[in-house]
Amino acid sequence: MHHTYGIMQGRLAPPEDGRFQSFPCNSWREEIARAREVGLDYIEWIDDEYGRTANPIFSEAGLVELDALKREFNIATPAVCGDWFMDFPLVRCTADQRAEREHHLHELIPITARIGARRIVLPFVDQSKMTTEEEKQTVIEVLQRALPVALQHNVELHLEADFNPQDFAAFLARIQHPSLKVNWDSGNSSGLGYIATEEFAAYGDRIGSVHIKDRYRKPEGGVETRPLGTGSADFDDVFRAIRSIGFQGGVTLQVARGKDNDEVAFIRGQLVFVKRFW
Repeated sequence: MHHTYGIMQGRLAPPEDGRFQSFPCNSWREEIARAREVGLDYIEWIDDEYGRTANPIFSEAGLVELDALKREFNIATPAVCGDWFMDFPLVRCTADQRAEREHHLHELIPITARIGARRIVLPFVDQSKMTTEEEKQTVIEVLQRALPVALQHNVELHLEADFNPQDFAAFLARIQHPSLKVNWDSGNSSGLGYIATEEFAAYGDRIGSVHIKDRYRKPEGGVETRPLGTGSADFDDVFRAIRSIGFQGGVTLQVARGKDNDEVAFIRGQLVFVKRFW
């Protein structure tokens, strides 16, 4: 079976403006060539406020240029990472703000389909996490309005959340829609002290995409992303879990950063690490 390997956008160039993860306004074109050089198959495209005016997916001219570069370097864009919803969460805001943010999601769905992507990863972690029953209910209502639009465009919505296995399974049980999936992240999981095989046992049938990173679990709850194999993630367990559901998708490296301007060599090494397991 052919496994595909991708990278979170922006990891193949130095961080911009001190941001660990953002749309790479200055280097998104070069990154497509670098992804091919490293031996990757795809880039998970970022939508965030920082890159809003430079992001080619929001203009026809940009889309045409992106199409050409993807063809030239044989790099796919199967996923959009909705980091804009970290900047403007769908929870803890006014009704007017939510309507505006929801509108962005509805606009993003056809754009996602236009770049050949089949999923939008929606983050509900850190500043956009769901904490109360009321917030969960709000998110369910937002999803129930967006999912028919997603289905129409053949796009899935993948939730990234920090629920424990039982709570996540219970939350998902409330929205039985074929276009709603989970984005499972090995770094978030290990940083929270969860065990991958337990999470996959609880809701593996709903997992649609995988982010690979490593984090070091600190007793006081702080987490730091580390090079693969140097944090708390148990990659034997991680890939055992991924195999347990017969996962056929690609894995996206959302890994730590090495030294500035050494990205190509660093990511090449991280890819070698993943290929030992997958």
